[in-house]
Amino acid sequence: MEATKSSDETTIHIPESTSTRGKAAATVPAMVVSTKATQAGGWKRGVAIFDFILRLCAIAAALAATATMGTTDQTLPFFTQFFQFQASYDDLPAFQFFVIANAVASGYLVLSLPFSIVGIVRPHLTGVRLLLIIFDTVMVALITAAAAAAASIVYLAHSGNTNANWNPICQQFGDFCQSVSGAVVASFIAAAIFIFLVMLSAVALKRH
Repeated sequence: MEATKSSDETTIHIPESTSTRGKAAATVPAMVVSTKATQAGGWKRGVAIFDFILRLCAIAAALAATATMGTTDQTLPFFTQFFQFQASYDDLPAFQFFVIANAVASGYLVLSLPFSIVGIVRPHLTGVRLLLIIFDTVMVALITAAAAAAASIVYLAHSGNTNANWNPICQQFGDFCQSVSGAVVASFIAAAIFIFLVMLSAVALKRH
């Protein structure tokens, strides 16, 4: 401490102590780290909320595909009841696999909703996100395979195959073809949402 005396006033200089400077220097980095953690937590919570919304959309698409394909049935009217032509989804194994795969995906999506909610409440948990990305990847393969198999049958129903002497049937079974085509489109939408969910989870894990 130094005192300087002049004609009008006296000024006392108090030097800053070493302990005070050390505390200030230690406080600033702690505040910076806390701010970064808060920003990261907010970003991850936003990703988790978006993940939950996408899962609801995927449930709607997968259930629509399952219900539409599972209830597809058309019988052509004829003059007698003894000769009737009928088209149903269970006549083709590809359509049966389609219904089973989309039903499994729908059930998985419903079961994954609580885990997605945990990701919103605890955005820094990596175990939940890792579990979801593994099962989402499996569902991508299952839904894509089912939709592709059904799409090939729908294409044959619309266009036929002259080399194999397969005639198109959509001119006669118009309602049947329209229903199965809509189911395939809904399934591909669900597959696209699953792919986006996997990418979203991968980005969230990378920025951890």
